Amino acid sequence: MLRRTGAGAADSERVHVSASNQPNIVVVMYDQLTPSMLGCYGHPSARSPRIDALAAKGVVFDAAYTNSPLCTPARYCMMTGQLPSTSGGYDNAAYLAATIPTFAHVARAAGYRTVLSGKMHFVGPDQLHGFEERRTTDIYPADFGWTPDWEHPGERVDWWYHNMDSVVGAGIAEATNQLRYDDEVGHHAIRALHDVAPREDGRPFLLVASFTHPHDPYVTRRHLWDRYDGVEIPMPVVTAADVAPDDPHSARLRVAVDAGAVTVTQEHILAARRAYLGNVSYVDDWTGRIVDTLDALGCVDDTVIVVLADHGDMLGERGLWYKMNFFEGSARIPLVVHAPGRFGAHRVPTPVSLVDVLPTISELAGADLGDVERVAPLAGRSLLPLCAGDSGAEAGREVLGEYMAEGSVAPIVMIRRGSLKYVHCEADPDQLYDLDADPHERDNLATDTAWAATVAELRAEVACRWDLADLHQQVLADQRRRRYVDRALRIGLHTGWEYTPPRVGTAEYMRNHLDLNQVERAARWPRV
Repeated sequence: MLRRTGAGAADSERVHVSASNQPNIVVVMYDQLTPSMLGCYGHPSARSPRIDALAAKGVVFDAAYTNSPLCTPARYCMMTGQLPSTSGGYDNAAYLAATIPTFAHVARAAGYRTVLSGKMHFVGPDQLHGFEERRTTDIYPADFGWTPDWEHPGERVDWWYHNMDSVVGAGIAEATNQLRYDDEVGHHAIRALHDVAPREDGRPFLLVASFTHPHDPYVTRRHLWDRYDGVEIPMPVVTAADVAPDDPHSARLRVAVDAGAVTVTQEHILAARRAYLGNVSYVDDWTGRIVDTLDALGCVDDTVIVVLADHGDMLGERGLWYKMNFFEGSARIPLVVHAPGRFGAHRVPTPVSLVDVLPTISELAGADLGDVERVAPLAGRSLLPLCAGDSGAEAGREVLGEYMAEGSVAPIVMIRRGSLKYVHCEADPDQLYDLDADPHERDNLATDTAWAATVAELRAEVACRWDLADLHQQVLADQRRRRYVDRALRIGLHTGWEYTPPRVGTAEYMRNHLDLNQVERAARWPRV
């Protein structure tokens, strides 16, 4: 477990917002979007004008990280402000206790109407976790069927886990499971804004629109593929040959995705990266529609827009795909806070992470973080001082990471401080990179005698922060419990936990027990 060595956000860092000045908050979340594939983060070919426009007038975080590079653990970190070792959010079948406050609880307690449209990958019977409304079901299962098994390392489960089909099958399709889902997510996000923006009940709103793209499969629609006709698409900077032999975790990841079963050609890599960019453009289009809707409803100036992702994608760098490691392609995320009326446009080089989202939303909402921290100690700190350009807010900033899911055999932890990134696992050799001097992580300084003292200090810090042996046993025990419960619940009548959005047709649009004049007046915005 994580041994806490410091307090949460200092009182001096808290930015209090009066209840009368509570902004609306819109969080636009993407899945598996690495920042290097966006124009605002330097990609020369990306067609991402709407996200880039938000970045141009917003605060761009150039060293934002996921705390756990996998969908469910990353989202639990964002929602709770806690690391997986505290929340129990170890993997994609991890149960989030209904007793852990999320930023939806905090905003709701502060008077917000809280709405979720899209993916959050909650596992367990609580499928709301503080959201007053949820407009869609989730794209992935809510039960324990995807629980890893550290007692059988190297054993592949192909029916639900990644393989290389996404890479060798990259290209064009009009419909996929992912595209159908995100079409629904975008539609319901727009519909939710129409419903909540008028503030009929006087409450501000928090809307989370969470898309599953550009997550693999690397397949996009023809018109999005065609946006990259004649465009040079950069290939991976570091190949598998450049880093041979693999570190042990990378080698395990290759086995986990069955990489040895196929030969990946340059044509496959190019097609996968082009389709990925097409899907970046897809979520960019939806982002633009959300912003345009806020503008048309007259509330864009009173809305703080946050764009981010749960984790990145290796996209062939180092010969790796997807995520599940702490290399930059997998661990880095885009993070933009757009509030031109509050913060001047600038870029922040300080390392920050997803656990900082709950304190940030809490500050914007005018909530008392002390109430939250009395019941749930937080690992994050508000980003608002950095948004405001407070240079003193950079002091002591660091990012902690934990990974305990597919491809691992023991807890992997990461410390990003200054330009250094340190990765430690009791089962593997250490890794240390100076990202200023070596942004592509070619040179592992942990094997360099000149850095021996630094490595020793970091190893001692890990031992102080985490009890890794105890955490290992906790993960094993939790996996056993979930696998047992899952087996039992599949016998006889299966009752799933998947969320079905409620819909009452008798209360929608015009019905004969309603007054047509009142219905039309209430639905029109702005009012006449």
